[in-house]
Amino acid sequence: MTRIVVLPHQGICPQGAVIEADPGETICDALLRNDIEIEHACEKSCACTTCHVIVREGFGSLEPSDELEDDMLDKAWGLEPQSRLSCQAKVADQELVVEIPRYTLNMVSERH
Repeated sequence: MTRIVVLPHQGICPQGAVIEADPGETICDALLRNDIEIEHACEKSCACTTCHVIVREGFGSLEPSDELEDDMLDKAWGLEPQSRLSCQAKVADQELVVEIPRYTLNMVSERH
């Protein structure tokens, strides 16, 4: 199991969290499995940016993003060099520190 430290986010995870993920599991799936309700409006198909995260530590342990993910990330709010779409970033064996950005661009809310 790989440890993921989730930094505090006012609306999604106010206290922050430390969770475990299986190598090969996406960051998004690990967050959702641990009741951290990150948005994922496209059902994790790499068609939006609502699951955007910034990997503050451990970024180099992730497989590189592909062209489709890079194209989507260009549309993300608060893009940084360590940004990834959590639905595409698969956990390896190195601990990660993840920040969920304050805002997301979501044209269709999951919570009606």
